[in-house]
This record gives sequence, C-alpha cells and structure tokens, in this order.
Amino acid sequence: MTIDYVKFGTGGVKVSPMALGLGFRGQFDRNEAVRVIHTALDSGINLIDCANVYGWMDDRKNIGSSEQALGQALKGRRDDVVITSKVFSPIGSGPNDRGASRYHIMREIERSLNRIDTDHIDVYIFHGVEDMTLFEEQFRTMETLIQQGKIRYVGVSNFQAWQIIKALEVQKQINAQPLIAVQNPYSLMNRAQEDELFPMVRETGVGIMAYSPLGVGLLSGTYKSSEIPDESTLWGSRRKGQIGRYMQGRAGKVIAAVEEVASDLGVSMPQVAMAWVMSHPEITVAISGADTVDQITDVAGALEIDLPKDMIARLDDVSYGMRALLDGTPTDVQ
Repeated sequence: MTIDYVKFGTGGVKVSPMALGLGFRGQFDRNEAVRVIHTALDSGINLIDCANVYGWMDDRKNIGSSEQALGQALKGRRDDVVITSKVFSPIGSGPNDRGASRYHIMREIERSLNRIDTDHIDVYIFHGVEDMTLFEEQFRTMETLIQQGKIRYVGVSNFQAWQIIKALEVQKQINAQPLIAVQNPYSLMNRAQEDELFPMVRETGVGIMAYSPLGVGLLSGTYKSSEIPDESTLWGSRRKGQIGRYMQGRAGKVIAAVEEVASDLGVSMPQVAMAWVMSHPEITVAISGADTVDQITDVAGALEIDLPKDMIARLDDVSYGMRALLDGTPTDVQ
C-alpha cells in the first residue's frame, strides 16, 4: 500500500492520514491489542493515538493499560512511529487526579512515559477544557515539557473553535510553541465541526484529528436494524438498549446510504465512512477505533479509496445537518 503522508497540522512532522486509536472499547487481551498495533504499523499507518485514561474498558482499575500495550508493541520500532497521548481526564478520585494544573500534567507525563517505555511523546494533547483561567499555567507547563525533551508538540481535544483561538493567543503571549492540532468528533453522523471548526482551520492551519469517524461503530456494518446487537459489542453491552433510536429517522437513512455506496463500489461500510471523512481537506487525520486485526485490516483499505464525487454528494445530502452525539441525545436535525 502506498500512503501519501501529510503534515500534522501546523507541525512539520509527517503522518499517515489515518491513525489507530487505542480506546479499545471491545478488546480486553493485551497480546491481541499488540497484534492490532503491529497490523496498523505494517499497513503503513505511522500515527498511534492514546491517552493516559485508555485501558480495557471492562475494568477501570486497568486505566493506562493501552499505553502499556503500546510500549510493548513499539519495542524496536519506536523511532518510526508518531505517538499522541492525552492528559486531563479523571484517573482517580483525588482532588489532583484530573485537570490541567501544572501538578497534574507533570505527574501524568512521567506515568505515561513509563507505561509506554519511551523518553518522549510526540504530541501531548489536553483531553478537554474546563477552566480557561488555567490556560497560561497549562501551556507554560507544556512548553516546559518541550524544553525538557519529553514532548515534541502540543494538541488539544474537545475544544471549540473560539477556545482554540484563545489558546493560540495565550501561547503567543507567553512565547510558547503553538498547538498544532485539535482532536474532535467528526463523521457522517455528526457534522457539527463544519460550522465553526472548519472555518477556523482554514484560517489558522491547525489540523483536525477526527475521532469516531464510524459514528461509534454505527457505520461499521456490524449492526442491523432487525437484529439485537451481540453482547460482545459496544451497543450490545455498555450501550445496550440504545441502538434503536439510531436505526431510525435520518440517522437510519445515513446508515442505509453508506451501505448502498459500499455495495456499489464493492468495498466495506467502514472504508466508505472513513474515506468520506478523509475526503475533506480540513481533516488532517481520521482515527480508527479498530479493536481487532480484522477491523484494522479492513478499515486501512480506505487509504486506497478515492470516493467518486457523485457518491460524496450522495452522502453529503443524506447526512446534511446531522448532529448525532451518540450519547443518548436526539440524533436528527429537523
């Protein structure tokens, strides 16, 4: 497979336009997780996205196990891989076990480096925003980590466009290196980023890492409107009983359209959904949440798909205005 590597947002480092995310919603075997990572790397994907809170989702005591699996997978291959990891989300119940304080960041970077068994993380990302009065403290801390060689670049996740602009202003004021990318949800099921984030990206050059490009699995072809999801799947376990609302109305029409386009092209639904996301010039990277070797092998095929314009238009039309948050809130925009 020949991959056209791209600049990572405003950074100079080159990455594949698809990343493997290590949320592992349905994978609880570390050795199998390592195989998934190796399969991604062997396919030409050189960007692996992780976070300090990622772990086997059936046991919160295993927070950080995804970083440990990543460290195991990268032995002998670290220099060929671009790693992102994140800080901010709760990792415990203590008063300093979450957030963007200097205390929390400096503690968590050491823990992440130890788990991944590396001396640096390429892009360190704030997993969310809570208190913007901490912007100067948190971005000064990131600059300290850059100067110490523990990270190379800074990113953010789940920031709104105006918050990114504010962050860039603060970084300029304190003479810190500007953030290079933002990681937010984007898919045929949720096109909210087009309203404000896309124009901001066109103006600033900040890259978008699109997570949940398959609509948290709803565009994967795994789920059928006439079938009860298997208990081994996300929508058959932790989101049991919720899928019905997403299989009807406009959301159901989007799923049907992806299935039709996939059939017309002779490819899989995940490949179509992923290729549609990557067809947008504002998107630097689409993150696959593949849990198995078969899943990452399949979705990586999207790197070789150039969706015809008429099919992009068909998908654009059926999904126009979609704002499915996939967290139990209404999916249709009337």
